[in-house]
Amino acid sequence: MQTSGNHQNSAGIHGLYHQPVQDIDPYYMSNFQIVENNVSPDIGSQGTNLTFQAYNEQFFTLESAPAVSGFVSYDSPSAVSVASNRSPFSTQGSHSFVSDAQHSSDNLYGSPISGSSVACGGNQMWDKLRELENSLLGPESDFSDSCNCCLNSGSHQFTSTGQWDVNQIIEMNPRLDLKQVLIVCAQAIAEADMPKTAGLMELLERIVSVSGDPIQRLAAYLLEGLKARLESSGSIIYRKLKCKEPTSSELMSYMHILYQICPYWKFAYQSANVVIGEAIKYESRIHIIDFQIAQGSQWVTLIQALAGRVGGPPLIRITGVDDSQSAHARGGGLSIVGQRLAKVAESCGVPFEFHSAAMCGSEVERKDLGERPGEAIVVNFPYVLHHMPDESVSTHNHRDRLLRLVKSLSPKVVTLVEQESNTNTSPFFYRFTETLDYYTAMFESIDVARPRDDKQRISAEQHCVARDIVNMIACEGMERVERHELLGKWRSRFRMAGFQQFPLSPAVTDAIRDLLKEYNEKYRIEERDGALYLHWMNRAMATSSAWW
Repeated sequence: MQTSGNHQNSAGIHGLYHQPVQDIDPYYMSNFQIVENNVSPDIGSQGTNLTFQAYNEQFFTLESAPAVSGFVSYDSPSAVSVASNRSPFSTQGSHSFVSDAQHSSDNLYGSPISGSSVACGGNQMWDKLRELENSLLGPESDFSDSCNCCLNSGSHQFTSTGQWDVNQIIEMNPRLDLKQVLIVCAQAIAEADMPKTAGLMELLERIVSVSGDPIQRLAAYLLEGLKARLESSGSIIYRKLKCKEPTSSELMSYMHILYQICPYWKFAYQSANVVIGEAIKYESRIHIIDFQIAQGSQWVTLIQALAGRVGGPPLIRITGVDDSQSAHARGGGLSIVGQRLAKVAESCGVPFEFHSAAMCGSEVERKDLGERPGEAIVVNFPYVLHHMPDESVSTHNHRDRLLRLVKSLSPKVVTLVEQESNTNTSPFFYRFTETLDYYTAMFESIDVARPRDDKQRISAEQHCVARDIVNMIACEGMERVERHELLGKWRSRFRMAGFQQFPLSPAVTDAIRDLLKEYNEKYRIEERDGALYLHWMNRAMATSSAWW
């Protein structure tokens, strides 16, 4: 989502929010039957060993245009070129929790091990590759001589001389740990070891696939991110990420696929709606401020639920904050959302008004929200606050500024749903391992719902997930807009802004347990410290909390 910069092409998990109104199943705030999801503790997602074959066909990821810098990537058409009008790799200080990138107690899935351990594992992997090289070429060979690397005006140019035969490497070690190869490659980039980087990228080129296992698919997009990072120089980063932009109907279709096969957005909708319904139970005039209105789908079910309230429905006014990606997905401005919701409200006999705030969240000021006396204010932050630049990016610190602004409105409740990951202020290498760990779980959760060669699923991952991954890996400074934080950090931010945590009732948990009946049994929920965690197996994927 666009925030303070030109982030117009990102449509990751937040992109799933652009769901057609007519496709949302009705949701009523009533009692739900509780069915626990069983999880096998011995089934894990990490350290996957795969048997690879050398693919003759190249699998593309982002359909990128030819590189604009001097990076030649083994004649691979999947290379990505990125650019921007701002300086990358900023080293601004941060007050965020840099140290808890992999060590938070909130992270139950088992994120990648600490930097020293990863380095040790990386050295072991590199030793294995050197052993393979020696067995192929003899002890006198030197991999550092097998690739030529030169720096010309900030561009990297890699040329494989063919000394290091990747096919033979794969044949001699067919069960390469792809996750470990990715980590070693990222470590080489972090250490500016270009010869090692070139060899590992050539190896990765042969074993990734957008139609393979979850780790192979994820690796294809991580490899794009690594290439994009290497191609960056000076002010060139991200904005010229050359992708074939899907049409509005195509993008909506891709988002709908992920919306249906994964519970992440329904988790956000339903958990927030139950909390909001309880908070405004006795209010006659309600003003909902949604900082990611998108299609307005979340409010269809709430309007329907409030229509049957004893004593008559309240007056509902919704202020929708918008951005360019949402407008593109729905094929028009916020008036489309207002008209849709007005029709739903009319059909239910609910008094309704809609107010547009056509701007990204970081631009919102109090005057844009159209306050009126006597209204009970509700604020909704669904997978959107992590796009707000914080103190590590800008002195304006819109992330905390926005929370202080919301607190000044004296809301009845504020709902927050965010991905449980730490990619905000972590250095590149630790951010890479966290991204690898988190999205391994996400791709596994997608994998169980669709056949592996499903073209719609491939397109959905490409257009709704891959760009976020590239942004996290390739970009720095203002251009890196995917900046997730763990719930512990969000809790600190909300408390510094003057909020207290709003207690979640058992009805919230009951609603999500009922929701998860529709999905794979490896999804589960956990109530902890006043919040609700959505897990894929042992990895916490998202959290839902409420504040006042």
